[in-house]
Amino acid sequence: MSQLHMTRVAVGCADYPALQARITNYAQDGEIRFTTRFKPKRADELIGGKLHFIVKHTLVARVEILRFDDRSDGRIDIVCVAALERIHPQPKRAHQGWRYLADSDAPSGVDEGDGLADLPPELYRELAELSLI
Repeated sequence: MSQLHMTRVAVGCADYPALQARITNYAQDGEIRFTTRFKPKRADELIGGKLHFIVKHTLVARVEILRFDDRSDGRIDIVCVAALERIHPQPKRAHQGWRYLADSDAPSGVDEGDGLADLPPELYRELAELSLI
């Protein structure tokens, strides 16, 4: 059985460094929490999967999902590992809340030695569309 992932818009983040700074600032004991209104129906399939972040209509990074915790206010915390992993940028339309992402549709991680991680997401997307990378 393949792993299930989810996508979420990184509201207020202009780029990958801004997202990385936010993760670092809000991390506690190696974990970070993202609040959502409803628990996903497929929550059990998401544990061990990744939460992918959309910045400027592009998937740019991900964190591993550890669990889902109920809050006293009726909301749900998506508890993740506070280690942000850069991925090969992939176009993705913005949406509200979160969406499921099949393992076959999830982008792969970036090999830090190839230099592609240093490209701005817009440039990476244009080069990918031209089949140059």
